[in-house]
Parts: sequence; structure tokens; C-alpha cells
Amino acid sequence: MSPRPPHGLAPTDLAFFSVLGGAGSLSAAARELGVTTPAVSKHLAQMEARIGLPLVLRSTRRMSLTPEGELLLGHARRILGEIDDVARLLGTAGATPQGLLRVNATLGFGRSHVAPLIARFVRQHPQVDIQLQLSVNPPPLTDDAFDVCIRFGAPPDARVIARPIAANRRLLCAAPAYLARHGEPKVPEDLTRHNCIGIRQGEEAYGVWRLSSGRGRNATTHTVKTRGNLTTNDGEIAVAWALDGLGIVMRAEWDIARHLASGRLVQVLPQHHTPDADIHAVYPQRHQLAARVRAFVDFLAQEMRPAISGPG
Repeated sequence: MSPRPPHGLAPTDLAFFSVLGGAGSLSAAARELGVTTPAVSKHLAQMEARIGLPLVLRSTRRMSLTPEGELLLGHARRILGEIDDVARLLGTAGATPQGLLRVNATLGFGRSHVAPLIARFVRQHPQVDIQLQLSVNPPPLTDDAFDVCIRFGAPPDARVIARPIAANRRLLCAAPAYLARHGEPKVPEDLTRHNCIGIRQGEEAYGVWRLSSGRGRNATTHTVKTRGNLTTNDGEIAVAWALDGLGIVMRAEWDIARHLASGRLVQVLPQHHTPDADIHAVYPQRHQLAARVRAFVDFLAQEMRPAISGPG
């Protein structure tokens, strides 16, 4: 039996409430839906009247969901996903990518790489509507707010699919002016005497850099507790500080390749390897049949590999 919405509500109501629940305010939902704020308020009031329960607590600037609203939001997203699954199984969705695709990426990488690719993707697939949200830290894998998340490193959760998109390394680098003043580290332990620019992102241990030398059984790992007077949660700012000659930074290759090529930054300890940060497209297993998800992930893999390039 196909999934059915709660009594008195249609699938269009569930889609509306899914957008409203993720928007945070009536006006933001109106912008996403392309309607007026009064129209959103009227639709919500009609739903509440049919159900006989309040779904949203309204205030001047913000709104919050009632417990019943939170319950409905979770069921709405699940039912909408199941409706999509049924449509795909019956062949009604067809092979043409279409519908809403919710994408999450990190701030800097999302701006510089994902957003331009999305612009090209929608030109090829105009029936796909894409919502791109950028965040400092990736959302939990159990969060059903996104269809595809662009992540660095393969996630450990087996309930999702992590498709490799592009190889990517983390590299240590500094401006030539900084190295001229403070000298160039020769071994990992030398980093403790340098100003290391800290980046607080994700779940990685802050202020701890791991470098390895050799391969296989001959590999040696060095764990260095770094110090420095500059810390940020924004990688773009950290790179700017390094360009200004203020310290050594560990940053993903995609972000610094152009600066290494121009000589504005110089790789530090190039004979040592830092943890890989390969780029993956992560999505729930139930979305693997969706044409819009398959097409978008295929497009990322095709277009991103040549774009992510740097020194060998």
C-alpha cells in the first residue's frame, strides 16, 4: 500500500510544511516557495484548522514548531520520501531528473566549487530545483534535511552511501616571508616552535596535527600539539592569515593549490603526509534510485575531478 498523509492533509500540504519547517520563519518560507507571506500564513492556518491542533508558535521575527508540528515535520519528510520511492518503482518519475534537490556543503568549498557547478547543472537539467545550504560543520548523517551532502573524508556511517568525487590532500604551507623570518621546519617536531594557525572545524581534534612518513610497515606517524596566536572556524580567513606571513596553516589542497602554484605560499615538510581529505558525495541509501540525485552526483564526479588539482 502506498504511503498516505495524515488525515485531512494532502501531499501538497506535507511538501509545504516540510519547506516551512526548514525555513525558520513565515517570510523565509514564502521566499523559498515563491509566494507572499500572507499566503503562507493562510495555508498554515488552513492546515491547523483541518487537523484541529496548532503546528507553529508565531512571534514577531521567528517561529518555532509545537510538539505536534515537530511530529508532523518528521512524518512529512518520511512520507514525501516514500512517495518518491513509490513513484520511481512504478516508473512514473521517469529517467528525467526533476523535483527538489537539497544540497549541503561547507562554506568555502561550497562557494568556490559547489555553487558554480550547481549553476551549470541546472542549465542542463532545468526541471530540478536546487536548495544549497552552506554550513561551517556538516549536518548529522541522521538529519533528513538534505538529499546530498558534500563532505571531506568518507563518513563512518554504513547507512549512507559515500561516493568518491575527487582526491584531495591536506597540506602544510606558509608564506615565503614567514619562513624567511622564522626558518623552515625540517622535522614535524619543529612545528612546536612555530606559529601554527588553528582552524576549528568539524569533529577533528583541535590543535593536533598528524604527519606520517614512509609507507606500509615502514610508516611512522608523528602527532604534534601545535601552538599559535591565531584561530578561526573559517578556512578562508586562515589562508589569508598565512598569505600575510602570520604563520603555518594546514589546509585542503583545493583551497591553496593556486597559491602554491603562484609562489605566494610554499609547502612545508613536503616529504611528510597529512591525513587525506578526499571529497565524497554522501546521500541516504533510499535516494540512490532518484534520477535527480544520480544525475547530480554523476555530474559532480565528472566535473570536479579535473577542477581539484594541485602540485604533485
